[in-house]
Amino acid sequence: MTTQYQNYIDGRFLPAAYDMIAVTNPATYELLALVPDSDSAALDEAIAAARLAQPAWEKLPAIQRAAHLRAIAAKLREKREELARIITREQGKVLPLARVEVDFTADYIDYMAEWARRLEGEVLTSDRPGEHIFLLRKPVGVTAGILPWNFPFFLIARKMAPALVTGNTIVIKPSEETPINAFEFAKIVAETDLPPGVFNLVCGRGATTGAMLAKHPGIDLISFTGSVPTGALIMEAAASNLTRINLELGGKAPAIVLADADLDLAAKAIHASRVINTGQVCNCAERVYVERSVADEFIGKTMALMKGVRFGDPNKDETLDMGPLVNQQGLDKVAAMVDQARTQGAEIALGGKRADVESGFHYLPTVITGCKPDMAIMRKEIFGPVLPIQIVDDLDEAITYANDSEYGLTSSIFTRDINSAMKACRELRFGETYINREHFEAMQGFHAGRKKSGIGGADGKHGLYEFMETQVVYLQTY
Repeated sequence: MTTQYQNYIDGRFLPAAYDMIAVTNPATYELLALVPDSDSAALDEAIAAARLAQPAWEKLPAIQRAAHLRAIAAKLREKREELARIITREQGKVLPLARVEVDFTADYIDYMAEWARRLEGEVLTSDRPGEHIFLLRKPVGVTAGILPWNFPFFLIARKMAPALVTGNTIVIKPSEETPINAFEFAKIVAETDLPPGVFNLVCGRGATTGAMLAKHPGIDLISFTGSVPTGALIMEAAASNLTRINLELGGKAPAIVLADADLDLAAKAIHASRVINTGQVCNCAERVYVERSVADEFIGKTMALMKGVRFGDPNKDETLDMGPLVNQQGLDKVAAMVDQARTQGAEIALGGKRADVESGFHYLPTVITGCKPDMAIMRKEIFGPVLPIQIVDDLDEAITYANDSEYGLTSSIFTRDINSAMKACRELRFGETYINREHFEAMQGFHAGRKKSGIGGADGKHGLYEFMETQVVYLQTY
């Protein structure tokens, strides 16, 4: 019998009184479960529960809120293998990466719990005798986390942990592509003594349930990770209530490879960006600018690595480098972008077509050379195992092309020259720049994009304070 999941609202799993969504394995097309396609009544109930629970949750000392988070993290570690295999089945990432995602999620929750004794206000100098000015930081109230499908388990923590430790309550809406892991997360929450209403989970389609959540007047902050078009729709919906938003959107990260770079290091790091999670990562290198004098050597090293990529059903083989794309739509998009690059004159040096397999949304590891700056493959997010490469004459040209983008999430440079590295740091207009390493952020950093890559950010102290608002108190004494 197919598993049917229920929304988690006010500390209870509630029977679904609405249509169900089928969740399938992208490697095998197997039906995995049915999940609720929630209506406005379910959202109203969840938001009301969160609203009712928030004042008492805020009044708890932060260190007690942190203890609840640590209890959740501990239980995640107890069920590490089970959770990792669920993520692999429904999302398609290889099992070792799924294990990393579970581990990182638990570590992230513990990290945010550590901030309980570090939440700070300020004391400001007054112009008046006897007056004291205090800047207090307080929770915004009820938050909403709208999740993507590519790192679905970790994104629960990225939304929930900073919200809860700072005194907010939350309503999570997982992606309809990968909701099973979120329901299993809710089961773990239910095993702890987290007060009812603090954490709520409501499933549904983005176009309906997500849209209703974004425009709901009972939400004080919407935190969304996903595509630029969806982010724009959420921003538009939130505008009717002037709801605060936090958006991590798409990326088209440039990687600059200079003539003095360690080419083996550069090839390995950039190759990893196109293979990790089958290239479905918003912060990984999506386009390469390599200096002409080393272009052939770099391309050769990269081609050798991409030729060696092993892919297939990650449920059967733990040693694979990548699994399938998440769905048919993603596969069609990648195929169309590569075909367009071919017609525009780029050379498909490797791959360039759908994999000939019995099942699964697989696309061959692909390297595209001869790319030009006006090609869509160099301007639009691919989200697949495809690496477009453009040759440049120097660092200035590379920076110019890198910045000529509507995105501004991450970037990287490979060089042995500290002057070149620092020039890139000064002039690249991206929220993150990696030097001589792969694109992968630290939880204590601040993951934030510019331009169409987002508003606000996540992680570290600055990400934590995204979930708080300020109140200035003027105290006059005599």
